[in-house]
Amino acid sequence: MDELIKMVASKTGISQDQAQKAVTVVVGFLKDKLPAPIAGQIDAVLQGGKGVLGDVAGSLGGILGKK
Repeated sequence: MDELIKMVASKTGISQDQAQKAVTVVVGFLKDKLPAPIAGQIDAVLQGGKGVLGDVAGSLGGILGKK
């Protein structure tokens, strides 16, 4: 999650503290709105684990030209 916070801070020009708050709000929103099996994978992905969402995110990154 630290990597995501740094990226948000860098791309938006806000402080690390503000970026952390923003990421926390968005992650909480996603967990509330997504079906439980998918929501349960969010923490694993943010902690650098693969899980189902990690595999999907990696595939999407490949499609978009990122590795």
